[in-house]
Amino acid sequence: MTSQTLNKPAWAGDDWLSRLVNQLIQTPFLYRAMKQQARRVMIRTAERNGIPWRDRVAALEASNVKALAERLTNPDVTYPDYYQVPFHAYDEGNLCWLAAFEAEPATYAMALRVTPKENLSPDAAYDRLRTSFYDIVNKHLSYPVGDVLDVGCSIGMSTRSLHRYLRSHQSEPIKTIGLDLSPQMLAVAQHLDTDNEIDRWVHGLAEATEFPDNSFDLVTLQFILHELPNAATEAIFKEVRRLLRPGGIIAIADNNPKSTVIQNLPPALFVLMKSTEPWSDEYYTFDVEATLQQLGFDYLETAPSDPRHRAIVARAR
Repeated sequence: MTSQTLNKPAWAGDDWLSRLVNQLIQTPFLYRAMKQQARRVMIRTAERNGIPWRDRVAALEASNVKALAERLTNPDVTYPDYYQVPFHAYDEGNLCWLAAFEAEPATYAMALRVTPKENLSPDAAYDRLRTSFYDIVNKHLSYPVGDVLDVGCSIGMSTRSLHRYLRSHQSEPIKTIGLDLSPQMLAVAQHLDTDNEIDRWVHGLAEATEFPDNSFDLVTLQFILHELPNAATEAIFKEVRRLLRPGGIIAIADNNPKSTVIQNLPPALFVLMKSTEPWSDEYYTFDVEATLQQLGFDYLETAPSDPRHRAIVARAR
């Protein structure tokens, strides 16, 4: 692999290497093997670094978390096709309990991969993952921040971290809402929100929320764009534009296509990654900044938040 910084990895998009990887993934028995190997690698990495993956899953399975899902589920939600394809090594994607139960240790493992040579604890690595993003966003915020929406909040780790960061920068109260399309994820989010820090956990489509116009000062999308086809991303941006007050901020954290770490992943790793991320080709070739400007935002900044990820910030006109 080249050490030259390119606009995207060679294993994504329409490059010959990307087409070859896609052919491998489309071979059923190879896909099943890659998917299983991806999960094994993640679990081994986590437990080798002090993350009690299996114990954490067992504790959630033994809790009353499943009872929360029925109360949080919006019966009017229709799941789009893109959300019902296998990803993250789960046949049902995020619409299954195993994905929700494993999301917390998987997130800690992701954070540890950012700084493999620093010997950080899982908590320290996770805190750096979030804070490095929020520090970039913070430069563009006008305090006090009153209403915040975390889109694609999963089990709420990002939502609580964001809420606590903002609270540390102002004395005024903040109302923070987590929105996700998976009732299983939201049930775990509610279960983990033991101090009721978050105003609401909402089950709904990010492309068509039921919030009124001009409802929020800040909307974040933390590590979800790479899980979306481009058409869905554009629809979400349009909805965020409707939801933001004039001058409000949209802040995005995700994989950085220009990261030399990501561009130079060993073949075994990028094949495993693509096998569990069906929208990789679209994400890594999508011009996020230009799309935001076309949809009514003033683009402010794109900056690396760590060696693997980037922050993108724009303001609603």
